[in-house]
Amino acid sequence: MSEKRRAVFLVDGEHHPDTVRGAVRALAERENLEPLALYFLGGAEKLGDASELSVEGCALVVPGDPIGDFANTLERYSPHVVLDLSDLPVLGPAMRMRMAATALARGVAYLGADFEFRPPRRERVLTKPSCAVIGTGKRCGKTAVSAEMARYLARTGREPVVVAMGRGGPPRPYVVEERVVDEEYLQGELGKGLHAASDHYEDAMVSGVVTVGSRRCGGGMAGEPFVTNCAEAAAVAESLPGRVVIVEGSGSSVPPVLTDTSVLVVSAAQDLEEALGYLGAYRLLISDGVIITMAEEPFASSRRIQELRERIEWISGDVVVLNTIFRPHPLKPIRGRKVFLVATAPPEARELLEKHLREKEGCEVLGSSFNLSRRDRLVSDLGGADEAEVVLTELKAAAVDVVARYARRRGKELVFFHNVPVPAGGDMDLERFFETMWAKATERSCRQKKTRKEKTG
Repeated sequence: MSEKRRAVFLVDGEHHPDTVRGAVRALAERENLEPLALYFLGGAEKLGDASELSVEGCALVVPGDPIGDFANTLERYSPHVVLDLSDLPVLGPAMRMRMAATALARGVAYLGADFEFRPPRRERVLTKPSCAVIGTGKRCGKTAVSAEMARYLARTGREPVVVAMGRGGPPRPYVVEERVVDEEYLQGELGKGLHAASDHYEDAMVSGVVTVGSRRCGGGMAGEPFVTNCAEAAAVAESLPGRVVIVEGSGSSVPPVLTDTSVLVVSAAQDLEEALGYLGAYRLLISDGVIITMAEEPFASSRRIQELRERIEWISGDVVVLNTIFRPHPLKPIRGRKVFLVATAPPEARELLEKHLREKEGCEVLGSSFNLSRRDRLVSDLGGADEAEVVLTELKAAAVDVVARYARRRGKELVFFHNVPVPAGGDMDLERFFETMWAKATERSCRQKKTRKEKTG
């Protein structure tokens, strides 16, 4: 017979105590469980005192804060699984998902009558200090943050390698070692049948560091990809000469690689429930820092940003939070040039971005398109670039197969730009934020190495 799984049961006083005790015994036998504790969530309709729920050989936990104390209980008892025997009105859908996210973040499965959530797979592949950059959705700014982090680490002599996981990534881990990733190089990659605007190319172009590309398909509610070769790509990064590794997520999917630290990128423009509701809390609970992007009008009001920060604090009060905004930084000089801008940003960003380019880069912006990820509309928009000398674009979506080819046909210079995250208020700059994350990563990596050495004698 297989070894019993250690279990914590969530219970309430809306069920009769005998009903609860009977359910615990029945499930323990049916699911081959060892009951460790009953965790009381509240409710008193059928209960005089919580002690009436007691089951022999099983601890009864009556927390002061059922949500806030749950993580400590999991740490104390180290179960394999949590079984949810509660229900409305004590535990509604939102709180149930919050409890589930807490369990998953600690590697514990969460089961109910008609559902089961398994902890997302995260393999220990890396021994070098590492940090994951994950997000709450598409276009929240993960690649911009990841590339800027790589630039910082390169400046400080830590020789980073970036592993990027994307929906358009390569079928096998693909190393980009070229220090100059330009239009000619990207066209060559396109000719090989590769998606030459995948994130690992953007990371390499912007930061000048070695990158490893990987792909994924599908994403679970807590962020596990259905199919991915990211772990294999991380193993490649481990074998390369770099000293530290950044592992970049895709959309809201989390790389299946255990890292020493994680940074969560959240767009202030995103719906709050979509970002951090449901099992979105899991991504926050496994993170040491949060970078809020697009923290300005017209994307988000000051009240909306404050609500976002309050939700973050409610879920994880210890996490370091930094508000940022994005500003385009051309990778070649465009001063005095006539420019047509192409981006994935929402159309509401038009005035803000064009003003920045005029004032900071000294160029004349003749027009713009925010349909870089919509090929049919993009082709139409490029008709307005006839008078431009330069087409300025992000390296995303259709940047190579549509924008670059248009610029070449029309004899225009193609210039790529990097979305630089710029702190927006507060007393912490970006470098200090990065340094805080990497100090933790280095410390935890050293601790892991020491533990492995002790285990091997």
